[in-house]
Amino acid sequence: MTQPSLPELLHAAVTAVGGTERSGQVAMAEAVAEAIDDGAHLLVQAGTGTGKSLGYLVPALAHGERVVVATATLALQRQLVERDLPRTVEALHPLLRRRPEFAMLKGRSNYLCLHRLREGVPQDEEEGLFDQFEAAAPTSKLGQDLLRLRDWSDETETGDRDDLTPGVSDRAWSQVSVSSRECLGATKCAYGAECFAEAARERAKLAEVIVTNHALLAIDAIEGAPVLPQHEVLIVDEAHELVSRVTGVATGELTPGQVNRAVRRAAKLVNEKAADQLQTAAEGFERLMELALPGRLEEIPEDLGYALMALRDACRTVISAIGSTRDKSVQDEDAVRKQALASVESVHDVAERITNGSEWDVVWYERHEPRGGAAYRHSGASLRVAPMSVSGLLREKLFTDRSVVLTSATLKLGGDFNGVGASLGLGPEGAEGDDLPQWKGVDVGSPFDYPRQGILYVAKHLARPARDGDRKDMLDELTELIQAAGGRTLGLFSSMRAAQLAAEELRSRIPEYPILLQGEETLGELIKNFAADPRTCLFGTLSLWQGVDVPGPSCQLVVMDKIPFPRPDDPLMSARQKAVEEAGGNGFMAVAATHAALLMAQGAGRLVRASGDRGVVAVLDPRLATARYGSYLKASMPDFWYTTDRNQVRKSLAAIDAAAKTAEQ
Repeated sequence: MTQPSLPELLHAAVTAVGGTERSGQVAMAEAVAEAIDDGAHLLVQAGTGTGKSLGYLVPALAHGERVVVATATLALQRQLVERDLPRTVEALHPLLRRRPEFAMLKGRSNYLCLHRLREGVPQDEEEGLFDQFEAAAPTSKLGQDLLRLRDWSDETETGDRDDLTPGVSDRAWSQVSVSSRECLGATKCAYGAECFAEAARERAKLAEVIVTNHALLAIDAIEGAPVLPQHEVLIVDEAHELVSRVTGVATGELTPGQVNRAVRRAAKLVNEKAADQLQTAAEGFERLMELALPGRLEEIPEDLGYALMALRDACRTVISAIGSTRDKSVQDEDAVRKQALASVESVHDVAERITNGSEWDVVWYERHEPRGGAAYRHSGASLRVAPMSVSGLLREKLFTDRSVVLTSATLKLGGDFNGVGASLGLGPEGAEGDDLPQWKGVDVGSPFDYPRQGILYVAKHLARPARDGDRKDMLDELTELIQAAGGRTLGLFSSMRAAQLAAEELRSRIPEYPILLQGEETLGELIKNFAADPRTCLFGTLSLWQGVDVPGPSCQLVVMDKIPFPRPDDPLMSARQKAVEEAGGNGFMAVAATHAALLMAQGAGRLVRASGDRGVVAVLDPRLATARYGSYLKASMPDFWYTTDRNQVRKSLAAIDAAAKTAEQ
């Protein structure tokens, strides 16, 4: 029997999911198939509506090698596992004459821990374990969540937190889950044979397609012990998020609360001398954290350096002592010991990393407003350490011994793939070099006709925004645009403070248009309410730039208050910018402009989500039209029709609003 062609396979899969075959999807599938066959690396930009998940799943399944698909969002993971993969596998089965298995794999803390659930939670102040179900008042939100978790544990087949609907608070989940460091291990745990996390790993070992998240992919790359099964193909969807997710995993944090928790957990498990040494070191660290000033620490102050070394050494002593001290009076000592060891090791590792002072790390101090009462007065003080860049790590760990495909709707910034490629550790496309992975970039376009469906309007007449300045002219412009659009507005702001001020002002100016504000309800509820009423506006910050999918007449105006450059006082971004400049490059373009371009590309992508969508993206920052870097930013966004004519835009918005109202009748 002849092997079915890729177009045949793709047609069968698209038909099975009830989709429409797109030319861009076909081009993507062919490029992915070629990359997998050649063992090569590929960057694919596929616009919204291309159907990119089938564009990579079909050639991957057809090739027959084990593939890992890593995504950034839970929504896409669910779509893949619950919709796209089951239907695609069934559709391809008659043609491939096999039915590939697939599985989801996440970090251990995402799964219910039966030991925690049935034996109790190690407590900080006293020895042993306590029954969290008895300790929590059954009428409290925590108590209700815990009782629901206990009932759910008897029903669930996966133990996966994301399968619990509705969800529970982080506090409740922490009572029934463990990190990989806290886990006793399947062979030592009384519930190892029933363990949900271990079952997920076993399913992944047998699967041909493993769906995971960027964070677990980062852990697999950073830590010595692999957590993902051996695979021949890696597909990274939502790849524009990868660098920030890897940076997050590689970032260490040290807080007084975290250190004091480690002290409490270890105190009853070690000799008095070791416990006192850690207590003294913790007190010294806490005193300095109360005095420190926020900002980057290019050099560690001498007194802080001594405090961190004392903390590191005390942790080392305790780690040794925990291993040699046994106390049979402690209930379920192994679990208590494991949690204490995890806490102390976490403090030790960050303290040691900062004291080692790598030139490739950035260290900074942060202080946020304290939350709650006196018990939480130090919750806002933290010392953080992050890699200056993760490009070297990704080049070394990601692009070795497997074919890698990275895809997103926004990978071409300023018109090419080189900016994103550099952040991933890749050289310029086509560059030769022994240590440079070879790669190819392909833009398969979008099924949407952007110049006909959307307008990019830049309010060139407005004053240049000043940091934290009063932007009355911007608010006047925003008011007029919303009135012309009849509501229907997604407001993307560069800071939460700017979003709050705009919402407060416009609620009094134009009360006939309800304005929803991020933070006042859950994001899911906000988006649901925004989509339900076309007159409604939704204002918010970072997660709205990338997380809103509202096709149709409810979103016909997307407004950006200003170009979303990183804050000048952002320690990590400013350090990266300085490093590029010291190496002879353009730090502003490589870091700040690239950051802004990616967000603006994502933000502008909120407007057109379906073939019938029409509308305007309005940027209320004249620099997009007047500054030299403006052309780079515009080239990163969809190819909308461009104008600075405010009167024309108001007429266009009014016409789009009138057409939508007619269609609604």
